[in-house]
Order: sequence, then C-alpha cells, then structure tokens
Amino acid sequence: MSKKQFFRTTAIALVVAGPLTAAMATNGYFSHGYGMKAKGMGGAAVATTDSAFAGANNPAAAAFAGNRLELGLDVFMPKRGYSRTGSAGVGAGSIDVAQDSDSNTFYVPEFGYNRAVSDTIGVGLAVYGNGGLNTEYAGGKINCGAGAGTANGMCGSGKLGVDMMQLVVAPTFAYKLNPSHSLGVSPLLVHQQFKADGLQAFDNAAGFPAMTSAKGSVTNNGYDSSNGFGVRLGYLGKLSNTLNVGASYSPKISMSKFDKYKGLFADGGNFDIPENYSAGLAFQATPAVLVAFDYSFIKYSGVPSVGNPSNNAGLLGTANGKGFGWSDINVYKLGIEWQQSGNLTMRAGVNVGDNPVKGRDVSFNIIAPGVITTHYTLGGTYALSKQSEVTLAYMYAPENSVSGSSMFNSIAGAGAGGNETIKMSQQSLGIQFGWKY
Repeated sequence: MSKKQFFRTTAIALVVAGPLTAAMATNGYFSHGYGMKAKGMGGAAVATTDSAFAGANNPAAAAFAGNRLELGLDVFMPKRGYSRTGSAGVGAGSIDVAQDSDSNTFYVPEFGYNRAVSDTIGVGLAVYGNGGLNTEYAGGKINCGAGAGTANGMCGSGKLGVDMMQLVVAPTFAYKLNPSHSLGVSPLLVHQQFKADGLQAFDNAAGFPAMTSAKGSVTNNGYDSSNGFGVRLGYLGKLSNTLNVGASYSPKISMSKFDKYKGLFADGGNFDIPENYSAGLAFQATPAVLVAFDYSFIKYSGVPSVGNPSNNAGLLGTANGKGFGWSDINVYKLGIEWQQSGNLTMRAGVNVGDNPVKGRDVSFNIIAPGVITTHYTLGGTYALSKQSEVTLAYMYAPENSVSGSSMFNSIAGAGAGGNETIKMSQQSLGIQFGWKY
C-alpha cells in the first residue's frame, strides 16, 4: 500500500468512525475486546500478533504483525432497565416505576492498519471506540408533586438519560530489541462527547435540597465535547516457539472539561480516562490450537466523576462532589483459537470482570448501569484468498443486576424512595474485512 493510499484510507476511517462511535458498556465502559479476532477470544489479545489493533491492545505487537489492514463494524445490542419498589413518594403518593431504556442498537466501527517498515520496526494506526454511559428512558412516568405522570423516573421533566461517546485514535511505533522481544508506544488522541437529559431534580430544583455547585450546568444542555492526549506502552516477548508473553500500560488521560456539565461531573466537569494495564500470554498448545489468557486492571476510582461515591457530602461539580461510585475492576480473559483447516479458524472465549457498581450508588447509575460481569464469545476467520479474509465475532453477556436503597430516601425523607434495581444484558455481532499485503 502506498503512502497516498494509506492516508486516504485513514481519512475515510476517521470520517466513518467519528459520528458512529456509539456508547458501550462491557468491562465497566471499556470494550470487552478490540478487533474482531480479539472479540471472538473474550478480548484476550495482549500476547497475540495476528491483528492490526496493536494500538488498542499492545503497541509492541506492531513489530510482529506484518503488513495488514482491517476494517470492522460491531452491532452492539444492550438491554438496560431499572425499577423502584416500596416508595412512599416525593410530594404525593408512590413513585414506584419500572422502565427499560430505548435505543437498544448501536453501530460501532473500528479500523486498524499495520506496516513492517523493516525487520525491526513496525508502525500502525488503530481507530476504536469506548463509551458506556448511554440510556434513554421515556418521561411522564411518576408523580413528584406536580401531578400523576408528569415526571420522569428521577423526578425531572421530559426524557431521562445520558449519552457518552469516546473516539480513540492510536498511531503506533514498535521496535524489536532482538528477534524475540519488542517494545512499543501508541500516543492516544481522545475525543469525547456527552449530553444529559431529565436531571432537573439534581439542578437545585424547588422542593429538593441543593445538590449542585453550578446551577444550569447539570442537564439538558445538548452535546458538549472534550479532548485529551495520552499514551499506551507495550512489551511483547516470544519466549519460545510456543509461548508469547505481553504487557501494556496506559496512565490516566487528562481530558479537557465538559463546561456545559460542570455542575454534574466532579471537579467542574472533569471526565478523565482511567489508568489501565494488562498482561497476558499466548500458548501454542498444538500446531492447530492456541490458548490465550489476559489479565486487565481498570482504575475507575482515580477519576473523581466516575469513582466518587454518590453519598459524598460535597455538591455535584466540586472536587469531592458526588459521582457514580465505580470501583476499580479486575478483568480475566480466556480465549481458544482452533485452525480448523487451511482457510477456516474458529475462536471461543470468556471474559469475567468485577462489577464496578455498589448498591449504595444504584440511583446515580440508573442512567449508567454498567453492571455486566461475564461475557461469552464466539468467532471465526475465513481466508478468501492469500491476501484477504473475513472475520466474525459474537458476544453474549447475560443479565446482571444491582439493588440498593434509593437516593430519595436521603433527600426526601426515610421511605420516600424505597428500593431500586438496575440491570443490563448485552449481545453484539461484528464483521471485519482484512487484507494482507
């Protein structure tokens, strides 16, 4: 591929990915895998080298991945919902409610490119999405003192929900220290968009205690954007003909603030990308069977707007303000790849992680129910020719839920809100076309 062709392809990928990168929620709000081959393996990819997504998984892999281009689209189908029972009411009667979120299908594109510049240097580019704070609940469901069916489920007006989108562009450089070991680096260019609707009760509304430090900057302000620059570092080692090991690390990425929502997110609208790291191995058990295992850690507690407990005394928008209360999580990914024939490779995997959401924070997470803990995956690649292939990946995450006392019990009186439950299940089906050259 010529330099001109590469830049043309990259530009197309960015144009396509930008508006379509939809919100997801799998390992918290990180995807369960990057690249369809990894997604078919439960996300295990830190020590593998057969993908162009080194910038998302392990930058050091770019030194071994060769010349390849991969373009994929994942159809992501989450089901989210919440319920409230046993409430005495806010102003008038029960505020019991049960709702499922609308907008249950999202299209998530991804793009990967890798090139062997020499025997020791590999370069690449990955474009991919994160997200996970997406919900849309219809309004007019409960009575918060202004009449039956006049308020949404959180005592605001109109529809209730949020939409968070992240686009990551990761150019990559990798260098082989020797034929068996490489180091890599990927600068991470991150763009975020966010909007919130229906949270008027949090905006120092009449009849509720003061909850924000910046009235008017909590809800219904349309989309706001945020940008930041980070880095991912990686190592990959081929310890033998049958065993690879790998590791990658990305420190917290400082993002510009969401000014339109400085009264919602802690520290005046701050929503940084949390520190995360991974380590893994890939073992060629037989000439036809590869087993891969990854361990990942995501430090959600290091981002106040995400990690601060929702029962913090501070007002929304302050440094110690209320947040979603997400805990740090450990994630374990196991994948198996079987070379069934010269043209067909089959994959299966499981991805198990901690639940970041505690019962004390259930109310805040009605709009962000990232409670999934287990994913089961299947996938396969069929070689169309020596230079081209098509890959499929399917993911199923069974429903998980968290229950706890409603925040209305503390802000409107004991028993006012009863108990709440948030829930989520997921499926995704993706296709990727790949070319070797």
